[in-house]
Amino acid sequence: MTFGFAPSQASSMPTSSASAGSVNSLARTLEPAEWASAGIPLLRSPREVVSGLHARHRPTPATAVVAVLDHEERLTASASFARRTSVAADGWEFRNALLAQLRRVLPHDLRRRTPIRTAVLLYCREGDERWTEEDGAWMWGLRDACTLHGLRCGAYITLTRGGWQVLGEGRGGRRPSSVSPASKLSETYVDLDPAPQRTGGGAVDALRRTAAR
Repeated sequence: MTFGFAPSQASSMPTSSASAGSVNSLARTLEPAEWASAGIPLLRSPREVVSGLHARHRPTPATAVVAVLDHEERLTASASFARRTSVAADGWEFRNALLAQLRRVLPHDLRRRTPIRTAVLLYCREGDERWTEEDGAWMWGLRDACTLHGLRCGAYITLTRGGWQVLGEGRGGRRPSSVSPASKLSETYVDLDPAPQRTGGGAVDALRRTAAR
């Protein structure tokens, strides 16, 4: 939850508005300790999930892959899109982008009392495996998007030149990486119910390199 102050004459000045925006942006992020204590369910086979998403979407730096898994960790739906580099790392912006993709590929589960499907996020970026403020914004965005779509919030995974890392868990590997060649999909990592790709609205069209189901 973000707290603010009542508007004043000073708050109408451009510098004050910019400062307030920066504060709000920082509030829409999660620190590693917060993420680790949030009860995020552990992936049984993180390497298989990462390898499957890498083979399916072939992400390059600044590409996000959101995937929905069933209770047996089988892929239900997934979508990839490129992060708009012109937009600052803001959890609210990331939440909207993730939610647009989820709505495009999967009906919501808001009528269920308890979520039965889990959304995970794989983000391919430059740098090393250490947490960044951008990662914190993606974590905040994933958690909020899951709540608004009736899903359980799952793992956040980074993919860099050094390999993949499940943040908050300390699990990772060297392959695949952001420079790994595309591999064939595992026979066990297939969609449960493949369906034709559906077209999205204007918000989705603004995102590049989309793929679903």
